[in-house]
Amino acid sequence: MLRARIAAGALLTALAGCTVGSDYHEPKAVLPAQWTDHATQAFTVDRSLTVPDDVDARWWTAFSDAELSSLVERVAGANLDVKVATQRFMQARAARGMTGADALPALQGSASYQHARSSQNGLVDISGSNGKSDYNVWQPGIDASWELDVWGRVRREIESADASVQASADLRRGVLLSAMAETACDYIQLRGVQAQQAIVRQNLEIARQSLALTQICLADGVATHLETAEAAAQVSEIEARLPVLENQRVHLVNALSFLLGEPPRTLERELDTVHPIPPVPPRVPVGLPSQLAERRPDISEAEARLHAATADVGAAVGDFYPRITLSANLSLQAMHFDDLDKWSSHMFGVGPALTVPIFEGGRLKGQLELRKAQQREAMIEYQRVVLNAWHEVDDAMSDYDTRQARQVKLDTAVVQDQVALENARLQYVAGATDFLNVLTVQRDLLDTQQARAVSTTEVSLALVGLFKALGGGWETSFPVASSVKRDSPLRTGNRTSIDDSVSRPSITASDLDER
Repeated sequence: MLRARIAAGALLTALAGCTVGSDYHEPKAVLPAQWTDHATQAFTVDRSLTVPDDVDARWWTAFSDAELSSLVERVAGANLDVKVATQRFMQARAARGMTGADALPALQGSASYQHARSSQNGLVDISGSNGKSDYNVWQPGIDASWELDVWGRVRREIESADASVQASADLRRGVLLSAMAETACDYIQLRGVQAQQAIVRQNLEIARQSLALTQICLADGVATHLETAEAAAQVSEIEARLPVLENQRVHLVNALSFLLGEPPRTLERELDTVHPIPPVPPRVPVGLPSQLAERRPDISEAEARLHAATADVGAAVGDFYPRITLSANLSLQAMHFDDLDKWSSHMFGVGPALTVPIFEGGRLKGQLELRKAQQREAMIEYQRVVLNAWHEVDDAMSDYDTRQARQVKLDTAVVQDQVALENARLQYVAGATDFLNVLTVQRDLLDTQQARAVSTTEVSLALVGLFKALGGGWETSFPVASSVKRDSPLRTGNRTSIDDSVSRPSITASDLDER
């Protein structure tokens, strides 16, 4: 008898080390060995170069703008979208705690009192022969139960919950990265609009001087009313650009206020002082493609969801196996409260229970097929996210180089238009050309200057887009938890297996300790 018990215990111990379903293995992201150089061959001077150095987590400091750095660094604690994502992360952690409780014994206490009367004509009359049928029942007790996770079904559910927490953490990081990039973009656009306002005001002053010149010439009889009217119309046309730019400025200030969780116009005074468009640095570190999967939160999130889906398959397989539950109860029962402390009032029960699925109408099989399909979908989604990240980086690098090349040409155009305007004015004063030529050249200069300001803004915006595509920035606010090691079940392996027919050793994944 003793040998049988020892053998049974050894068998249960061995079975407890098995886990149904396939272990998760980290998929390999298909990425190039090096990023493609998109530099235009004719564009080799004054170009900001991308270099394969490590990406700076504080990428916004590359613009050397203290106000920009201040705004971006305030987003993590103030942005409402980030706060919502943080609460969802906390929900995922709470759900993981609920799932983890299934692996532990459950203990419940109870106490009841009942005043009752039995029927004297029924099967049992516990009141005795004295004719009194009223009685009291006092019954406090403790119940305990514990499901033996023999096949590892509960362990797979915990593994899935751990992966879901990881996915939620990465989603929160992705929201932060988007908020930081949007803040940088809105700020750069604001400075670009302010630069355009300065250009328009400068050209407006030149147009007013030209109008004054035509009015003097008209008084001297060397100009016509047509020329004076054209000069006045040019002044009004330039003035008409200012309200549009002011409206854009107000919208951008409000957009930044919203990103920081503030009412409209809150940042009006802070951002009222005009600053130059944040310049790009001469060298931009972009890292290596192999590092992209570690930096981009969406790739890490997709991988975690794949991990969760793989564990869910194992949990679904576990539903086909019997469930063994150990239960016990200890209670006291007495008809008089004073008798509860007597040994004769003790009651207890202990023993195992076996539940075997016999006929479920295809529910278990359907659930398993569902989990397998969800796992395959998660694998395809992971591949899609990785490929999309590759495309975004490649497009961002192309945008960065192309907009720099355009800016160089616009710089040359502005210089030539300034020379043309000065010569046109001199020729008009000398009577060698009509005033229409002066107005045309001045309009061209204004358009070119505004185009250059827009182009300068677009170059800096393209760099923000490149940094966002590279996935940096969240590390300073939401660092990887120390409990998630590179050799942990959440982060290791080579390839995800879709086969779930083999039982393997159990996986234990620790909970995330996010700040």
